[in-house]
Amino acid sequence: MDSQIKNTTPTLLSHYDYIIIGAGSAGCVIARRLIDHTDASVLLLEAGGPNAGIETISNPTQWVQNMGTEYDHLYNFEPTPAINNRIIPIPRGKVLGGSGSINGLVWTRGHRADYDGWAAAGNVGWDYKSVLPLFKKIEDWEGGETDFHGAGGPIGIGNAKNLHLSSIALIEAGRTYGMPVFEDANGPEPEGVGPMTLNVKDGVRQSPTEYLKPVIGNQRLTVLTHAKVLKLHLNGTHCTGIELDWQGAIHTVTAEKEVILSAGAIDSPRVLMLSGIGDADELKQLGIDPQISLPGVGKNLQDHILLAGMCYETFEPLGSPNNNLCGSQAYWKSNQQLSVPDLMFLPIHAPFLSAEIVQKYPVPENYFCLVPGLVQPKSRGYVKMKTARYDGPLEIQPNYITDPADLEALVRSVEIGLELADQPVFKSLIKRLAAPLSLKNRNEIVAFVRDAVSSYYHPVGSCAMGSGPEAVVDSKLRVHGVTGLRVADASIMPSITSANTNATSMMIGEFASKEIIENL
Repeated sequence: MDSQIKNTTPTLLSHYDYIIIGAGSAGCVIARRLIDHTDASVLLLEAGGPNAGIETISNPTQWVQNMGTEYDHLYNFEPTPAINNRIIPIPRGKVLGGSGSINGLVWTRGHRADYDGWAAAGNVGWDYKSVLPLFKKIEDWEGGETDFHGAGGPIGIGNAKNLHLSSIALIEAGRTYGMPVFEDANGPEPEGVGPMTLNVKDGVRQSPTEYLKPVIGNQRLTVLTHAKVLKLHLNGTHCTGIELDWQGAIHTVTAEKEVILSAGAIDSPRVLMLSGIGDADELKQLGIDPQISLPGVGKNLQDHILLAGMCYETFEPLGSPNNNLCGSQAYWKSNQQLSVPDLMFLPIHAPFLSAEIVQKYPVPENYFCLVPGLVQPKSRGYVKMKTARYDGPLEIQPNYITDPADLEALVRSVEIGLELADQPVFKSLIKRLAAPLSLKNRNEIVAFVRDAVSSYYHPVGSCAMGSGPEAVVDSKLRVHGVTGLRVADASIMPSITSANTNATSMMIGEFASKEIIENL
């Protein structure tokens, strides 16, 4: 059940039918489908190394240990006054499988309204009814095929098992609070509390590289690791191929049919900008000659927020961490007038606290964290290059809580978290609130929020799909104004889904594959 792919020593040719930049959650999907359903040659590129034999990748309880390592691009969000000028890490996978090899293994799709909203904005084919079969195609659900789950797909998924005491307690606390209890977080309209669904099978992470395993030896597929794309090559408005740095040399490779950019919400806009595709004025300021004017490249950045705090001291140890250090979650509304839950609550059996909170409040010996989060943020940010260097520094700015509605929703999330912690099941476990020591009024809560805002590691939206002036790709994921070039990853989401984004990123890979194959 090893979900990892060992290193290979491929031969790099001068041309391929398709070049896929990024072997992450979408890129691995596309490579597999093109090999299975066409006679095309495919080059799949990964900036990081192979993922074989790495315990922190395969073992679900060790996933946080990948952050800040060679398997992480080591990006940070820029500080702003709204979050007390704190620098917030944004881990991104730099390894075969991309962020799908280092993330928290949560398998959720969000709400029906997320996709229907994309379609209502003019993105034909992205409504919930249309994308549901693509989600099912990915899955090998532990319970066999159902109306909402697939069986026999590459990615084994199932509900968390042997729930940690804090995860059991959240479900019971939610029930007594008045939340519906669900058994499957992947229903069309998740709201309430229940067990997490994880991309774990037989205790091992199901990385996107599961897609590659059956085709890794195929002569039409070349997989390069430690390959850094420098830019796209354009002939007028047609993308003809790429320039990349591999094994200490610069290579030019031609794509006979298409280049598919699947480098994620940070690096996909960077590659476009390096190639002269983006906001013309900003490119000129960097000394890059604009080729295609697309002012939306790098704009519309969105991310889910978790509050890294609300740590409770317990009367007794609650047992060793298991599953993915969590195991259940709640989806709820900050305002009952909302049509879709905008909040999430997680019982984390690890010290999930910001550096600023830890400095003020040490973690007790016996503890768990009850973590509120915002999954429908209104704030929008951007990705910019600070220099024209392909490996130069980036300005990655999500503009956390700059929209007042986000601050209000997070204040309410803390209040609901306190109400959940006051339910009988938690009162029997909790000795005291340890970090912070007090959340008794709005001023204390707001101060806590500004110190506790953290990423849920779900950046999306920076190459948004649509037809407006800041859209980057159309509904078939083709880059506006360019032929032979598609973007397929989380960057194309016009608005963020109301749950973890990995499953949706893989669905985007299936969507792109279907578009390419059906239009050959």
